[in-house]
Amino acid sequence: MSWGCGLCQLLAGGVLLALLAQLVRWLRADGDLTLLWAEWRGKKPETELRGKVVWVTGASSGIGEELAYQLSKIGAFLAISARREDELERVKKKCLQISTLTEKDILVLRLDLTDRSSHEAATNSVIKHFGKIDVLVNNGGRSQRSLFMDTNLDVYSAIMELNYLGTISLTKHVLKHMIERKRGKIVTVSSVMGIMGAPLASGYCASKHALQGFFNSLRTELTDYPEISIINICPGPVQSKIIQNVFTENLAKSLENSGDQSHKMPTDRCVRLTLVSTANDLKEAWISDHPYLAVCYLWQYAPTWAWWLMNRMGKRRIQNFKSGV
Repeated sequence: MSWGCGLCQLLAGGVLLALLAQLVRWLRADGDLTLLWAEWRGKKPETELRGKVVWVTGASSGIGEELAYQLSKIGAFLAISARREDELERVKKKCLQISTLTEKDILVLRLDLTDRSSHEAATNSVIKHFGKIDVLVNNGGRSQRSLFMDTNLDVYSAIMELNYLGTISLTKHVLKHMIERKRGKIVTVSSVMGIMGAPLASGYCASKHALQGFFNSLRTELTDYPEISIINICPGPVQSKIIQNVFTENLAKSLENSGDQSHKMPTDRCVRLTLVSTANDLKEAWISDHPYLAVCYLWQYAPTWAWWLMNRMGKRRIQNFKSGV
């Protein structure tokens, strides 16, 4: 009898120790636990993405720019797109300096996501240059910083046209090519705001919720194509220039104060985890430091607590916004 009790105590202690280790790991995490497991034990981007043709939108700054750099070091062939062709040429020049890629391995392709009539021709240009598209990274888009009651409706129309309709329009043309090949990866840089709500970003949240719903539904339509992956990336605050180009109360107004970004996740870390997610075909990845990562878990598993916490955080955020902080 005592031997049986001792065994039970040993098992209970082992379970408790495992749970404690998992808790410590979670407290130190900068991504969801599935993603961090993939980083530790999963496929490596250096193996899976080398020699692949990757088309990155929004590649002239921020996450898109860093994606170009890390992909070039890996040895992926690149098509980089954005509206500012001069900035794309700057990114290409650096890619060539830090990698073994040659001029023909990087295609600079100016693209306006809101000009949907140009998306088919752009897709054909990439295919003509490389012969295929293995990975599309939907990264182009803009954020928002304004209160709903102060914001003109044309701002909401513009943000949906860019972040949502522009993205799914380009995806439609690239996906046709992938279906013909029966393989490919569609990676969409969504946001933690695509799975929760936040003040001062109602239009941005709406556009990211729309992307989440669209791509989660699209994935269910592609069950006959198991080699086509739909991957949603949900970063939290990341150091980038996105805040300098946000939508505000009206389309003509820009944000005067972009604020301190030192507390945000470094761009290179966010991109590394994005590439890990891509290499391992993760359907959804949360990439964020705490407290935003914790809020993602709360939103998923304890929404009532999440509402309470976001209301408290949101009130402070609105006060800071009105004070110009």
